[in-house]
Amino acid sequence: MSKKLHACTELLHGGRDPARHCGMVNVPIYRGSTVLANTLEEWESRKQPDNPYASYGRFGTPTTHALEELVADMEGGHRSLVFPSGLAACTHAMFSVLRSGDHILLPDSVYGPTRAFAQHTLARFNIAAEFYAPHAGAGIGAQLRPNTRLVYVEAPGSGTFEMQDIPAIAAQAHQAGAYVMMDNTWATPLYFKPFQHGVDISVQAATKYLIGHSDALLGVATANEDAWPLLRKGAHDFGQTIGPDDIFLALRGIRTLPLRLRQHWDTGVKLARMLSRHPLVARVMHPALPEDPGHALWKRDFLGASGLFAIELRPMPAAAFTRFIDQLRLFGIGLSWGGYESLVLPMDAPKRSVSPYPVQGRMVRIHAGLEDSDDLIADLRQALQAATDCLAVPGLEMAVHA
Repeated sequence: MSKKLHACTELLHGGRDPARHCGMVNVPIYRGSTVLANTLEEWESRKQPDNPYASYGRFGTPTTHALEELVADMEGGHRSLVFPSGLAACTHAMFSVLRSGDHILLPDSVYGPTRAFAQHTLARFNIAAEFYAPHAGAGIGAQLRPNTRLVYVEAPGSGTFEMQDIPAIAAQAHQAGAYVMMDNTWATPLYFKPFQHGVDISVQAATKYLIGHSDALLGVATANEDAWPLLRKGAHDFGQTIGPDDIFLALRGIRTLPLRLRQHWDTGVKLARMLSRHPLVARVMHPALPEDPGHALWKRDFLGASGLFAIELRPMPAAAFTRFIDQLRLFGIGLSWGGYESLVLPMDAPKRSVSPYPVQGRMVRIHAGLEDSDDLIADLRQALQAATDCLAVPGLEMAVHA
């Protein structure tokens, strides 16, 4: 076919070849470590210049390669590699690029575990981590140093959902000879095409939307042709690999990603709009809302949104906040997101280094699952009403500020 296929069609047909697997629609689960060769000539032909041991289960099976091929096509990159978790994809992708004496820039809104890795682990290897304001855009040029090797971006930012001008940041980074790495988990490759916006390495927690069923852990890193040799060698040197069963679950989940993500997006916006009008909600952090500070960047660069956003409640006593969370019936309290189920996560004020993010009330991260949006809205309303009723108790009624 010469005509460009739509995303949903590509994801149904990509990364699979029934003729190679006895006609099976799905790529089978290949479990194994040893891969036999029939002849010495065949054995020698499998060796690669930088990896004479390439013919071994740690370097992938047909199941592994199917997922890597599919993700690379989704992202628009050159090649992909799988990792045991999203954080593993982030950290090992960083290590594949950085060297002792290098400097890395990260947004102040970066994912918490990534921040901790940069501040603590990278420091042990004589790699200097510095943070920049998420809204820096082209202004990030002022923080670039001669030894800046990597500029990390994440949009929207973890917890606060601040947007970044990724093309402007990438242009400055490349001018200084630095690579650009992005955490693309929130939008997935369906709704943000990182390599079209100047990214060199894109990482994502496939645990979230790619798998989509909260039953496996997986990370993926994709590189352009220039950065691919670094990523590939770095991952192989650390011995990272992943079991075929989890890879199979990712392949299964990706087939329905366009349908699921569209509903996550639609429901998330409906919940965010309702919450933005509630008197107990001080702020809604969702870039797809027109009033959000990052909306213009989201509308310019992104093709859609996911179901993850956050709210800041107005200051209230702990009893009222507890009442709100405990009264929810359709939202579980838990880490992770991207599965079919709706979740809430109470959050502390975000850790910042250079760009303060003032918060007065409690923050709650919300993941809109695949339940009916009317049911989720009703659940949030009744939980907020329970908190309101709690505030009517004598001595608590003045706790909510206008």
